[in-house]
Amino acid sequence: MTKEVSSPLPDQHTAQIETVRSSMDVVYNWNYEPEIDELRTLYVNAVDGQWSAVKQLDWDAEIDHAAFSRSFSIGGIPITQTEFWKTLSEETQWQMSRRTAAFMLSTFLHGEQGALMTASQLVAAVPHMDGKFYAATQTMDEARHVEVFAAYVKKLDIVYPIGTGLKAILDAILAADDWRHKAVGMNIVLEGLALYSFREMRNQTEEPLLKKLLTYVARDEARHTAYGIKYLGRMSSELSPEERAGIEDFAFEAARQLIDQRTGNAMRGPIMKIWADAGIDPMEAIASLMKERELLSQSMESETRLGPVHGFVVPTLKSIGLYSDRIRGHFKDMWAANLGAKNAERMATFDANLPKDLDEWVNDGYETL
Repeated sequence: MTKEVSSPLPDQHTAQIETVRSSMDVVYNWNYEPEIDELRTLYVNAVDGQWSAVKQLDWDAEIDHAAFSRSFSIGGIPITQTEFWKTLSEETQWQMSRRTAAFMLSTFLHGEQGALMTASQLVAAVPHMDGKFYAATQTMDEARHVEVFAAYVKKLDIVYPIGTGLKAILDAILAADDWRHKAVGMNIVLEGLALYSFREMRNQTEEPLLKKLLTYVARDEARHTAYGIKYLGRMSSELSPEERAGIEDFAFEAARQLIDQRTGNAMRGPIMKIWADAGIDPMEAIASLMKERELLSQSMESETRLGPVHGFVVPTLKSIGLYSDRIRGHFKDMWAANLGAKNAERMATFDANLPKDLDEWVNDGYETL
């Protein structure tokens, strides 16, 4: 049953603005009949799936500190299972987990604002009316995601600044003059990363409000990714070799900016500062965690936990015909530089499978809330 509005969302954060110049063709379509049935169906499902941030989520509820700290992880790595974590006081565990989570959720928040603006661009830029209809619903979704992440982060801590890698790829997506570059950068790479990460965090956290919030958001993200798959999958057969190479390169660069440590965009530095602010000596923490690197490495190398790029984005690119041998080589080189040749070979030869039904994958165990 829908919850009645108990109170407004928390006040929004102080406004700060920045401008990025963008240029693209705006496309009219005077044919109002359905042209791509899959996209029209996705639009109808999106309309049915709209939800209210103030009605479905209880913003009066206090965050359960113990549950939040107990189920805290960093990028899927179970840091709470380490001896290092067990030596910390409950208050230190809470301070460390809430601040680190606020930093990670701030990254999601900034990405959602980029998605909001990109979706609104796609309404104007895509050539098919069905694509415009769906992009309009995604724009509404993204506005709601910005709303809820901003509100939840404020309950934890402050909104941390956007990272340079994410800012660079958002700028590139917004400035792109080809709608297919916008769609592959946002709906395949960034939405794929977000969907995988939201689902993983939702499955791990025991904090009730965050778990519910992430379930609603992940359901929307499943449709957003499906939009990219259905639309670009249909368009890929019509691409010239030059167009295909350009879109593949754009997708790879989006992933590289976010995960390649050689770009200097690693999250380690900001997280170490956050830990210091929480009263933890970063060097002592690293030394302690290094003693337990076997436990952490087993988690990182597990084939059941491949990470969002290898476990989701790459199989998505494969499914829509945008993962040529040339691009496979680029990913392998990047993994070798970051993870070593052995891991790069394992990742290049192990084929992860995209879930057959994204809605079912997201809702597994969470069909009702």
